[in-house]
Amino acid sequence: MSLSGWVCVVTGASRGIGRGIALQLSEAGATVYITGRQEKTLKQTAAQVTERGGNCVPVICDSSKETDIQELFERIKQEQKGRLDILVNNAYSGVQDIFENMGKKFWETEPSIWDSINNAGLRGHYFFSVYAARLMVAQGRGLIVTISSFGGMRYLFNVPYGVGKAACDRLASDMAIELRRRGVASVSLWPGAVKTELVSQLILAKESPSGDQSKFKNVFADGETTELSGKCIVNMAKDKNLMSLTGKILMTSDLARRYGIKDVDGRSVADYTSIKYLLSQVPYLSWLSVVVPSFVRVPRFVMTLAFSRF
Repeated sequence: MSLSGWVCVVTGASRGIGRGIALQLSEAGATVYITGRQEKTLKQTAAQVTERGGNCVPVICDSSKETDIQELFERIKQEQKGRLDILVNNAYSGVQDIFENMGKKFWETEPSIWDSINNAGLRGHYFFSVYAARLMVAQGRGLIVTISSFGGMRYLFNVPYGVGKAACDRLASDMAIELRRRGVASVSLWPGAVKTELVSQLILAKESPSGDQSKFKNVFADGETTELSGKCIVNMAKDKNLMSLTGKILMTSDLARRYGIKDVDGRSVADYTSIKYLLSQVPYLSWLSVVVPSFVRVPRFVMTLAFSRF
């Protein structure tokens, strides 16, 4: 119960990564306020938390509505006497639209997909961060985790997705600059491929997915569980050197290696920057992956240069 007494907020915790994070934080002893738009799925998450002996407060909250967000933080202020230790910006409503429009160019897609992807998943993150930071700055400590992805560095899925994820990374980084002297850390977390409920439904369950969907099927089939990100956040929150990480993009594979953790199903965490892993994904070079040590990785500066816009 390492986070006993802590107060956390996880947005979009009705399912997927958000639910997994809520389960791990509550299992570690924290009181977790979980948000979502659907009462039914929120209660399902709350029931799972209770089954594990955790403490969860489900709150119907639309991340695209500022009034809902304000009311949530007023409630926390009253019920927890202003205490807030962790905010996880995870709410996201664009997954179904992404996979239903797979392969289409941006001019072939309805422009409303921008709002579907980036309203709750970017604008909402900023609003939640503002209200959370007010509580955290007042107490002189806290951690804001914004869930992002590799799509923030290179093209992935579609234009609105990449723009939104790049903005999430920048949001975490720029907030860290202003929060550093107040004792509050802000990081961007990149999970790997995660087998969420929607991914299983939209890709893995299909016998013959479309061309673009087929590319992702093998990757997601061996993906992380929805709880790995939560395990990473629990360990990061306890890290005495947490402020050395503020402003950075952190991958779940990096944190798993840093803290010596495995996924909840006992599997080692795939390191997408490992030369061994990358070689295994290329048919005519996969034989080399047998002889390359797993600790040899692509240096971060190489990744930065490879995707530089200059």
